[in-house]
Amino acid sequence: MKSYWGIDLGGTKIEGVVLSAPSPDAVLVRKRIDTEAHNGYDHILNQVVRLIEMLKAETGLQPERVGFSTPGTFDPARQAMKNCNTTSLNGKPMKQDLARLLGLPVEIANDANCLALAEATMGIVPDVVPDYQTVFGVIMGTGVGGGIVVRSKQGEPNDRPFVLNGLQGLGGEWGHNVLEENGYPCYCGKRGCVEQVLSGPALQRYYQQISKEERSMQEIMERYHQGKDLVASQTVNRLLEYFGRGISVIINVLDPDVIVLGGGLGNVDLLYTEGVERARKYVFNSGELNNRVLKPKLGDSAGVFGAAML
Repeated sequence: MKSYWGIDLGGTKIEGVVLSAPSPDAVLVRKRIDTEAHNGYDHILNQVVRLIEMLKAETGLQPERVGFSTPGTFDPARQAMKNCNTTSLNGKPMKQDLARLLGLPVEIANDANCLALAEATMGIVPDVVPDYQTVFGVIMGTGVGGGIVVRSKQGEPNDRPFVLNGLQGLGGEWGHNVLEENGYPCYCGKRGCVEQVLSGPALQRYYQQISKEERSMQEIMERYHQGKDLVASQTVNRLLEYFGRGISVIINVLDPDVIVLGGGLGNVDLLYTEGVERARKYVFNSGELNNRVLKPKLGDSAGVFGAAML
């Protein structure tokens, strides 16, 4: 029996899935265990092996290969991880180490690429734009990231979607381009990165610095819709305007058929209406904007499903 194995490696949880087909309805087993990242790199790898052994035991199957969604990027030149929120992974040859420990071929992509791949293969994209060629997947939540999935025209040979990783593993890395000149400092060393403008924590910080009150994004959105909080209105307007500016760069460079907005801020309905209108002003296309901007279908399952699809 053919099966698809995916692991979503997060900072607190590791999730695994085995699918009998490339469909969200074909889950044979799905399990989560704690990452226990504070115990270091070798322990994280052992937790991965432990989870895969549990999946084997429940299904009675043996994987031919395993895909991994990771909180960072695999650098093909250095053959090592980089830009990982789970910092103990940085600089480590995780792909080779996992392949050695499992005795299997493995594929690795970051969480935004896995979101894009999952939504392109079994999520919202085939439902709405079945003949797509390019998908840009966005994660806007605690951080901001992006991923690119491409394929040839439907029906042509080898039209299977694949992740565009790029020469240095930076394909789709949207979150660390400068969006606001002299903006908030970012851990990457620059100021005003997309992540320091459009992430949930960045928007909450903006609200708090003006109002001197701490509120969650959910509270800020509620107060915006109530129409009684000027700072909430300023914060949401900042989100919409900078989203339009930021995503217009992606459209001008990549011109994807579909943009899928994942992460917590992907639930803000205004992004799909007013946010798109703001982008229209900046897209180099005489005021036309035909790219589809869609909500994801798979929710927080996208990471592990996308890993399986690698």
